[in-house]
Amino acid sequence: VPKGVLLGVSVGVDLTMALRTALAYFEELKISQDAWQGCAEALAKGLYSDDHVKFFCFQVLEHQIKFNVFKLISVQPEKTFIRNKAAQVFALVFITEYLTKWPKFFFDILSVAGLNPRGVDLYLRILMAIDAEVVDRDIVHSSEVMFCGLNTLIKDTMREQCIPNLVESWYQILHTYQHSNSELTCQCLEVVGAFVSWIDLNLIANERFVNMLLSHMSVEVLREEACDCLLEIINKGMDPVDKTKLVESLCQVLQTAGFFNIEQEEDVDFLARFSKLVNGMGQSLVISWTKLVKLGDMKNAQETLQAIQAKVPLMLQLLVHEDDDISLNIIGFCYDYLHVLKQLSVLTDQQKTNVEAIMLAVMKKLTYDDEYNFENEGEDEAMFVEYRKQLKLLLDRIAQVSPELLLEAVCRVFNATVQNWQSLPFMEVEVAIRLLYMLGEALPSTHGAHFSGDVTKATALQEMMRLLVNSGVSEYQHTSVTLEFFETVVRYDKYFIVEPQHIPNVLMAFLDHRGLRHTSPKVRSRTSYLFSRFVKSLHKFMNAYIEDILNRLQDLLELSPPENGLPALLTRDDQLFIFEAAGVLIVNSEYPAERKQALMRNLLAPLMDNFKILLNKLLGEQDEERQATLADCLNHAVGFASRTSKAFSNKQTVRQCGCSEVYLDCLRTFLPALSCHLQKEVLRSGIRTFLHRMIICLEEEVLPFIPTASEHMLKDCEAKDLQEFIPLINQITAKFKTQVSPFLQQIFMPLVQAIFEMLSRPAEENDQTAAMDKQMLRRSYFAFLQTVAGSGMNEVIGNQGVENIERIVFTIIQGAVDFPDPIAQKTCFIILSKLVELWGGKDGLVGFADFTYKHIVPACFMAPLKPTFDLSDAQTVLALSECAVTLKTIHLKRGPECIQYLQQEYLPSLQVAPEIIQEFCQALQQPDSKVFKNYLKVRNYFLSAFCTVVKFG
Repeated sequence: VPKGVLLGVSVGVDLTMALRTALAYFEELKISQDAWQGCAEALAKGLYSDDHVKFFCFQVLEHQIKFNVFKLISVQPEKTFIRNKAAQVFALVFITEYLTKWPKFFFDILSVAGLNPRGVDLYLRILMAIDAEVVDRDIVHSSEVMFCGLNTLIKDTMREQCIPNLVESWYQILHTYQHSNSELTCQCLEVVGAFVSWIDLNLIANERFVNMLLSHMSVEVLREEACDCLLEIINKGMDPVDKTKLVESLCQVLQTAGFFNIEQEEDVDFLARFSKLVNGMGQSLVISWTKLVKLGDMKNAQETLQAIQAKVPLMLQLLVHEDDDISLNIIGFCYDYLHVLKQLSVLTDQQKTNVEAIMLAVMKKLTYDDEYNFENEGEDEAMFVEYRKQLKLLLDRIAQVSPELLLEAVCRVFNATVQNWQSLPFMEVEVAIRLLYMLGEALPSTHGAHFSGDVTKATALQEMMRLLVNSGVSEYQHTSVTLEFFETVVRYDKYFIVEPQHIPNVLMAFLDHRGLRHTSPKVRSRTSYLFSRFVKSLHKFMNAYIEDILNRLQDLLELSPPENGLPALLTRDDQLFIFEAAGVLIVNSEYPAERKQALMRNLLAPLMDNFKILLNKLLGEQDEERQATLADCLNHAVGFASRTSKAFSNKQTVRQCGCSEVYLDCLRTFLPALSCHLQKEVLRSGIRTFLHRMIICLEEEVLPFIPTASEHMLKDCEAKDLQEFIPLINQITAKFKTQVSPFLQQIFMPLVQAIFEMLSRPAEENDQTAAMDKQMLRRSYFAFLQTVAGSGMNEVIGNQGVENIERIVFTIIQGAVDFPDPIAQKTCFIILSKLVELWGGKDGLVGFADFTYKHIVPACFMAPLKPTFDLSDAQTVLALSECAVTLKTIHLKRGPECIQYLQQEYLPSLQVAPEIIQEFCQALQQPDSKVFKNYLKVRNYFLSAFCTVVKFG
């Protein structure tokens, strides 16, 4: 680069002459292949210190980079990912410079690209990258870009300056490469589809463009992309009348070209795209019809409805197609069409025929095919399950349009199939039962409490259910049929209230080889859950069979771990449901309390016996893997006993059923496991859960066991152990209150000190798990103090000695102020309010009034002053509300003395303006506490009223 030229750019020479020379030379550099190197060298070596010279060099480099890079990539055979990354970079440059520095972006790119295949490829990739950055609604753009409207401004400018030129370039590309380069043609079709949503439709939806797209529909390698492009054109928002005309004209051309002859098309991939196109056309017409009806334009609405009707035969062909993807893609149109029919007051014969045809198609498509793998379901099976859900939505919509038609059709199919189940393939039998099952939601008035509401529907359903349970179809040797049978009898459990004589047959099916003893683990597992539901719903009708059922269940409830490596019939989770069902049968039976007790003992005694044996084995076991297996088994034993207790209620308590002693024996059996030093976490977790249940079920009878249990659970514990133990103490405290006061006073400080010790343990700075455990423990600690204070047992805290009380209250203040945890802060202010209420009066705890003014009042001001106190957070707002309650409570307990302290001492010490002090104190003295709370929220004086920010501690 000539030194004189560069120096001529700097200040201090003839500016006019220098400017002319620089501009002339800049134009020379733009077309030079290597002049940019001189500028780069000058910048790299720092040859010039003048800012104007540097800027000039950078401009040269910028220009060379823009064009040389594009030329290089558009000529060299780069890999796809390189071209995509280059396109993305150019798109980002476009966004930053198009509106200001590079208004000729597209013209420059087009001039370099020409019709060179690699140049065209990069040009099209750049356009798709720009679409992704500026237009695509599926991509989340930054709030800043969205806020400033940059994307909108870019699109508006493009419409004004270059869109017609871009469209023309697309046409030329399509015309040039449609027979010679299918990849470029498909890329271009994708670009047209992407941009058509926001450009003038007339530029695309015209004779020459549409004719070319239709010609592409006949080319095997182009037609799928052409289909997608036509769909984007159809989906463009526009006037409903114009949209109808556009769709109809396109349909006419497609039909004339033979595309509606679905049966002659063998390419399922193309048909899947074509099905999407037809779906889009149909849904667009429905949208137009809806808009026209709302506008009251009934003439055009009627014409649009006729257009919709004309598409139904094609829609049905696609819906019933053997390929599920093709069928799935048209379901949206089917659904919307049925929605249209639902809104019509009277259906024509043709419309009724269409509804029936859709219904028959749905019934056919619900059917499994031979390739479905029931034992090892993979991706294909999961897709079919999702497809079935979409078909169910159609069935539900049919029920809304014509419930009688649906019921009649299901009856016809169900009766014909189930009466001949022995000679039919499994998929036909399964779908017949499935249709009966689906009626439960499709016709909700026929289900549940309204099972017999409508005589016609109830009779039809009752007949089908009667046939189902009496036909012997539960013996069908296929898991899908078996599961559908059990699902359906449980869904229609209210049927058995009407005809309870069929309950024994169904119970036997549950209990034998068809259900809980089926060869398939999948069937056994699902049946366990369904059996539990069936028993819960109909136990009143099972009294005569209870002991027989319990005897048949006995071998399914064995606890011992598999010694021989053979898996049990039921998993542990499955057994939970069976234990619960057994408990429900016993508790709700009509037997006297003595018999209930005997049955419950028979159910739980094997658990207790096995528990003792397994615990002894665990204590002597050296192998860690074996220890874990035994502990897991012990934990499940406790869980099974807990699950049986769920059967009790306020009407049928443990005591009324005579079962107290059985569960007390369980406690005596299980609690020794707490002293086991092996697998502590697993064992303690199960026993804690059992204790929670027993506190509810046994009430005060559980209290003698709590001190020993607590002592063991507090030994060698971690933060998580403490955190999970505290809710148990809270439950006891809240339920029994003063009854447990002596125990609480005894355990209070050991528990608190254990918490303090755990919270003071050092942890690595980046150990998020440890930090979270501490946060949760801290919350549990404050929740414990809240429970004690809120249960009216202030003596529990008050009797811990002055030093301990002071330490505890300081931790509460610290929790309210110092830790950025609004949940804990809220709890702390609740505790402070309660303590002020208990001890803050004239005859309260000695010295507490001074403590209140010195520490609690400042905490109420300092907490909201913390930068972490975020009032946009809902929990923080609740914390502020409780802070307000604390100040209000102080005022209520101390009266004018509190106001005087705030007015004359505390608030002036914070340099609060006198008018703000007056305003604050007036709000505080309002009788309605809501007034003060709202004052704090609206005035937000914590963050705005003080002229000095005070730091606490």
